[in-house]
Amino acid sequence: MVARLCRVLVCSPRAAGWDTAGQSSQWRELGFRREPDFSAALAQHEQLCRQLQASGAEIVELPTAPALSLDAVYAHDPSFTADHGVIVLHPGKPNRVVEAKVHKKFFHDLGVSIVGEVKFPAVAEAGDMVWLGSRTLLVGCGYRTNGGGIFQLRALLKGVEVITAPLPYGFGPSTCLHLMSLMSLLDEHTALVDLPWLAVETVELLKARHFRFIEIDPSERDTLACNVLALGEKRLLALEENPKTNERLRVAGFAVFTFPGSELCINGGGGPTCLTRPLLRA
Repeated sequence: MVARLCRVLVCSPRAAGWDTAGQSSQWRELGFRREPDFSAALAQHEQLCRQLQASGAEIVELPTAPALSLDAVYAHDPSFTADHGVIVLHPGKPNRVVEAKVHKKFFHDLGVSIVGEVKFPAVAEAGDMVWLGSRTLLVGCGYRTNGGGIFQLRALLKGVEVITAPLPYGFGPSTCLHLMSLMSLLDEHTALVDLPWLAVETVELLKARHFRFIEIDPSERDTLACNVLALGEKRLLALEENPKTNERLRVAGFAVFTFPGSELCINGGGGPTCLTRPLLRA
């Protein structure tokens, strides 16, 4: 999750129907803070893509599909990449189930190997999955990924130690609280954390594996300060709305690149990692 990002999948607001009245009118049901501003979101997404390209990553874009909802811009969640291909997931948020089918067809057409699928009644979203090493996967267990989903992941990921990380209740099932809402790996030994919200056993597990912590500034929790994308080689992509946390990262020795996310990210609750499905790191 922290090696140099070489290839990445994104889904633009246009492909997700942010400019379509029928889809944009669902913003309340999907948990957005306000009605989306398509033009602003598109401009911010274009800035995200420019930053990714400047970092050396090849961008591939998910095509438009009529059944996609606004949430489809958060391309990280419906599928998961492992060494030998992609695992198609079954999202815990009902409107996102169709996204997994779109991802499956896209990867098939792209010639990407599909390792397997998480199937109902199990649910799993990739925002709950953090590789701690090449053979160790930490998976948050909450409303978006349940015990059945973790069980199926263990069966699909032969030779990988899959560790369960309990998630807090937070603001309840209507709010998206992924494991990656509470921690982001920055390099092989450093994690950006929202420490008060992590479970004790997760904190102790990370300490036992000798991770050092950089804590977010608590005043920037609601602007997704903990959601930071590792580009590799001590480079990070973060939201410009979190200057205090970003400065902590710079002081710790990281090069931090930013883009504005008021409409694209903060409105819908998904930061830089959520907007990207890394396909290849080297």
